[in-house]
Amino acid sequence: MNLEEKYRIDNSNVDLEQLSTIPDLNFSLTKAFRKVDKLSRNLGKFQDVMYAHNRYSVLICIQGMDTAGKDSLIREVFKSFNARGVVVQSFKKPTSYELEHDYLWRHYVTLPERGKFTVFNRSHYENVLISRVHSQVVLNEMIPGIQKAEDITDEFWEKRYEEINNFEKHIANNGVIVLKFFLHLSKKEQKKRILRRLEKEKHNWKFEPSDIKEREYWDDYQKYYQEAISKTSTPECPWYVIPADDKAYCRFAFAKILEEVFSKYDDIKLPKLAPEIKKDLDVYIEKLKNEE
Repeated sequence: MNLEEKYRIDNSNVDLEQLSTIPDLNFSLTKAFRKVDKLSRNLGKFQDVMYAHNRYSVLICIQGMDTAGKDSLIREVFKSFNARGVVVQSFKKPTSYELEHDYLWRHYVTLPERGKFTVFNRSHYENVLISRVHSQVVLNEMIPGIQKAEDITDEFWEKRYEEINNFEKHIANNGVIVLKFFLHLSKKEQKKRILRRLEKEKHNWKFEPSDIKEREYWDDYQKYYQEAISKTSTPECPWYVIPADDKAYCRFAFAKILEEVFSKYDDIKLPKLAPEIKKDLDVYIEKLKNEE
């Protein structure tokens, strides 16, 4: 089964309620971990070749409701990578310095170098998600003509979607492979995971009172995720909506999709030695072996 095709969003009218949060494949935990381990090693090898090829880089955006499993997914899938080959960027509330620039600036300056992966744990899409639920976030950006919540119109959001699409198209045209993932979690499963954080002392540190407060906006977030995915899933920079109620399967599906996407880039190969160097390889080998 091709998971890249199964979970890729190809239309502009996504209905998240019609997309299951539960996988239709049953994996034992052991089997899932084995598969993710193998996929992680394969992806790490791909990154090594991509680094030597030095033409592409990869940007992976991961979005999802609180407790969707973003952190653990990143830890498990990228554990076999050369530490210098992957960078994880987590975007929190903008700092005062970041607010002195446009909303895409802090994302642009953290884009991956050629040959490397960058993972956005939450991404520039927060600017059409949390910003829509909490209008004060936009007001803090000090945009000309935006003085109050009523100034933030539907046209404002349409323009922002267009800006995001243009941003992604620009970097894709310059060698960045852009892949976007929504970890599709049910409200029922989120409740279970928050309770686990509260009831198990070793997980207490993960809990913040805002986790409960933000649950009150669940329907709003689902609406805006749905709209954002519909408006910005393009052939060059697609969205994938992965069932996230089962963490083990979610990690497997994520890693498998990456493998399937990268297999299409048959131009990414180890570079060949220049003929003038290759013809003298035996000479260099002999010289080293004969060193005193």
